[in-house]
Amino acid sequence: MTKKPNPLQPIASLLETISPLTRLQILLAIGTGEACVCHLEAALGLRQAYISQHLMALRKADILLDRREGRYIFYHLKDAAILDLVTVSAALSGISVEDVSALINKKSLSCECPQCAPVSIPTERLETA
Repeated sequence: MTKKPNPLQPIASLLETISPLTRLQILLAIGTGEACVCHLEAALGLRQAYISQHLMALRKADILLDRREGRYIFYHLKDAAILDLVTVSAALSGISVEDVSALINKKSLSCECPQCAPVSIPTERLETA
């Protein structure tokens, strides 16, 4: 006889996926916008390879979506309600909602990606073309 899947398993899987501290930090750093790995390196002070491993797990779990722009990949939350889950979890843990809300990125960080430093073509080159 086949064992019937537990209907709570998706909840357990979601919570297990986001529970590592680094993943919570990544989710908050991405916040309501989007971020590339270099944004996350600047925000978290962690190495690119380490961040990429966590991004892959969050993407595999269908928590993050991505888009490519040249050689850069930008990540954003599939559903911003995940931030509500983190905020409610913080409140249940005795952490003030204001403290967690202050950690949610609502602006762009500065780095070398095209979003922060768009490539500009000198006007002299346009005139000679």
